[in-house]
Amino acid sequence: MIRRPLIATILACSGLGVAACGGTAGQAVAGGATTGQVAASAPAAPQSRTAAAGTGKVSERATTAPTGPVGKPLAGKVIVVDPGHNGGNFKRPEVINKPVNVLTKRKPCDTTGTETNSGYTEAAFTWDVSTRLAKLLRAEGATVKLTRDSNSGVGPCITERAAIGNKAKADAVISIHGDGAPASGHGFHIIMPKKINGPVDPVVNDSRRLGIAVRNAFRSGTGQSYSTYIGKNALDFRNDLGGLNLSSVPKVFIEVGNMRNAGDAAKMKNPQFRQKAAAALAKGITTYVS
Repeated sequence: MIRRPLIATILACSGLGVAACGGTAGQAVAGGATTGQVAASAPAAPQSRTAAAGTGKVSERATTAPTGPVGKPLAGKVIVVDPGHNGGNFKRPEVINKPVNVLTKRKPCDTTGTETNSGYTEAAFTWDVSTRLAKLLRAEGATVKLTRDSNSGVGPCITERAAIGNKAKADAVISIHGDGAPASGHGFHIIMPKKINGPVDPVVNDSRRLGIAVRNAFRSGTGQSYSTYIGKNALDFRNDLGGLNLSSVPKVFIEVGNMRNAGDAAKMKNPQFRQKAAAALAKGITTYVS
């Protein structure tokens, strides 16, 4: 859950302040993925004959043969998947409450995230969707890195999450969340960066293209409605999120639904919906990087 200050105040007044989301969370780790390999029986690269300049002689050189797996549209692409929050964050407030610099302000290292009224946590939801998404992307040939390797750890800080995507030189990064807005609101939205005279500036336009591709695929693949309480046509632009401000590669956040809304919560607790969500996100990412 990534909330604006006004909504965070509302949540705090309702006893949910600890769930307000200022960034993303997870235990720092890069979970690499293998890509398919060209079969050993693949034909050798063809030879071409060219005239050596100024000599009139004909020389032979090997042309480059395709190296990506056949039928793998994401071969050679690096995708970073960022599951929001972490299941152990509530145990270490001294860690997650430590202020970090996100360039436009200072914010807590991380937060606990929100949950449904029945206690299904945002951290558990984002972990489940993220691992499903990673599996689908790897099946299409992508190298996938996760910002945490379980739902039982603490962190990493929002600054570290951005650094993981930057270090990987990712073609795309997506941070997955569930919102904790007032119960009357429902639907999903995409959060994209603004220019801040910082490292994100060169990729703001690419991030917008990624966000629109994900928005379109998610609506089509899940039937989830656009957010009724924030953004326009499910698109929201912000300059206060460390995960975006510090990213030098294309990156967006998705708030899959409002976990405090009964209808959205019922969907998000359903494994079939989570699989649909993962498939839709995979399609959106593939559309963007292809």
